[in-house]
Amino acid sequence: MRGIGQALGTRRWRARRALKAARMLDQVVDTQLPLLASFDEQRRRRSADYLAELVKLAQDYRYYANGWIDGRELDRRGRRVVTQLTHLRADRTTRVIKD
Repeated sequence: MRGIGQALGTRRWRARRALKAARMLDQVVDTQLPLLASFDEQRRRRSADYLAELVKLAQDYRYYANGWIDGRELDRRGRRVVTQLTHLRADRTTRVIKD
């Protein structure tokens, strides 16, 4: 049987890992955000939608780290974000032509 100390250690390790993932997503958004000003309106809107999904996912990682949601809920939300990003990418009306 697992001890309480071991369970708490595992929980803290997972929380630290979740916060690290949230910080990494924040860095991606912070790096990409200034570039939006140079895009045309359609590309800027599409890119902003992508970044908004990453911001939501980072927040979900923080919720998990704080114990407000469990691993299953984090997984569900992560899958939702991936699905949304896939839809954004597949939407021909906002398709970006590579420069």
